[in-house]
Formats: sequence, C-alpha cells, structure tokens
Amino acid sequence: MLLKGYSWPVAFIGGKGGVGKTTLAAAYALLCAGRGERTLVVSTDPAHSLGDVLAEDLGERPRLVDGSLWAAEISGADALDRRVAQVYEDAAEALPRDVLPAVRRHLAHAASSPGMVESALADRLAELLGAVPGEWERLVVDSAPTGHLLRMLNLPALLTPWVEGLVRQRERTRGVDRMLAGLAGRNDEKPDPLLERLRARRARLAETERRLREDATVHLVLLPERVPLAETVRAAEQLTAAGMCLGRLVVNRVVPSWEGGLLAARRTHQDEVLARARDHFVGLGMVQVPLMPGELTTRGELAGISEILRHDGW
Repeated sequence: MLLKGYSWPVAFIGGKGGVGKTTLAAAYALLCAGRGERTLVVSTDPAHSLGDVLAEDLGERPRLVDGSLWAAEISGADALDRRVAQVYEDAAEALPRDVLPAVRRHLAHAASSPGMVESALADRLAELLGAVPGEWERLVVDSAPTGHLLRMLNLPALLTPWVEGLVRQRERTRGVDRMLAGLAGRNDEKPDPLLERLRARRARLAETERRLREDATVHLVLLPERVPLAETVRAAEQLTAAGMCLGRLVVNRVVPSWEGGLLAARRTHQDEVLARARDHFVGLGMVQVPLMPGELTTRGELAGISEILRHDGW
C-alpha cells in the first residue's frame, strides 16, 4: 500500500454504495475551498446526490457554489451520446453516404455494449484532469461504488493498446490509398479526421494514465462493519495492483464512546472491525468520522466533518 500526502491535486473518494462517499467528498471540497484553493468537486455516480448534499441544482457544467468551490454532476450516458455523435460526424466526412446507415446501426449497437458508459466517463474525467492545475487547483471526485471506480480507473491502461491497434490499421489503409493514388498519377490526399481523432485519443489516454498514477490519490470510505471492510480490503488490493496510490482510510459513522443504549451495544462489534482495519491498513492511516445527527445536507453540518479532516492533516 502506498500513502500520498494530501497536497496532491486530485482525490477520489470511493467505497461501497451507501457508506457516505458523497458527504465526505463535499466536506473535503469545502475544506480545500476554505483554504482559498480553487476546487472542483464532481460526482461520477449514476445515482447523483452531490447536488442534494450541497443544496445546489447541478449539471454537467461546473457551477460556482461558493467562494472558491465549483461543483458538477457528470453523466456517463450523456458523455457517450456526445462521443457517438462525434464518431458519426467523422465517419460522414470520410465514408460514402450509402454506408452511413450501416455505420449508424453499428454505433447504436456499440453504444449498448458493456463498459462503453465507463469509457465515455473516463474521457470526461480526462478533460477535467487537463484543467488541474490551471482552471482549478483541486479536483475532488465523488466516485461511483467501488466496482465502477475500479473499471473507470483501469480503462485508460486497458484501452490504450486497442486504440493503438486502430491507429496502425488506419495508417496502413491510408498508406495503401496514397500508393494507389500515386500509381494513378494523383496527389489529392485529404485530411483524415478519423485518424486525427484516433491519434488524439491515444495521446489523451496515455496522459490520463500518467496523471492518475502520478497526481491522484484514492481515499476509501467504509462503515465500521465486516462486509464494508472486506470489500474495502479487496478494493485497496486491486487499486494498488493497478498502480494507484491510496490516501488515508475514512471510517464513517463511528458510534462515540459516550453513547448508551442500543448504540452502545454496537460498539463491541464496531471496535472489533476498527481493530481489524488498523491491522490491515497499517502504515496507511485512518480517520474516524463519528455518527452525527441530521442529514448532513447543510454547510454547517458539512463544516463539522471538514474540521475533522482538517485536524487529521488533510
């Protein structure tokens, strides 16, 4: 396991669904913005709730929330629609009109294939990474549940060889076209928008993969329960194997020691899980966020969590 400091510009907040990722992401973003750092917090979870937590009507375009804080909820489905439209536009410039209906049918089928939404989401993430540092100093990502996060983070490395193969294939086709044109005494080569876009995508994937490994850290969030801990252990192992760096673990909704009644009865189980988490993530560090009243959807409530993170050195 690798631990990076909190000065790194990109932070993913991940974990099992329902553990409080969105609340932690919003609180951390508010902490960064409160220090005067231009901060963008985005949700990539299909079940968006970042706007609810921040009490803002959010969409695809980053919106200024307060002071140095911007927020957005990005949709993989919308990003995929834009990509399909762009590919069709490129095809319309490079191919005969009579084959375009078949191209449209192929694109519709491809868009429904597994992994395409995550791929389009990774493209949108690449755009945001390109704006940090620059337009923003910090990017905080409220990610989808663990499985989706792992697929999205692994996609740049997985897609690069495939795109490189498409580039080589297209370059060979263009080479044959040039040779035939030369034999016919023609020199009417035109720009190839499809090849140019493939080359640009290849470069963008390589840059995204580099940025994810050099400039990003993943903070995993869990509840003090056995099942979330087991999933967190697996996610940490997979992220580390993929070359990602792990930041401090966040254990959310920890029952304070002074609570009585039913909550006190949960502490024995909770303390056992916390001990196992410390043993497994030794050297990584762990911050505990206590169980709090309310829905944690106001700036004042989020500020309490921000203060816990600040005190922990975030």
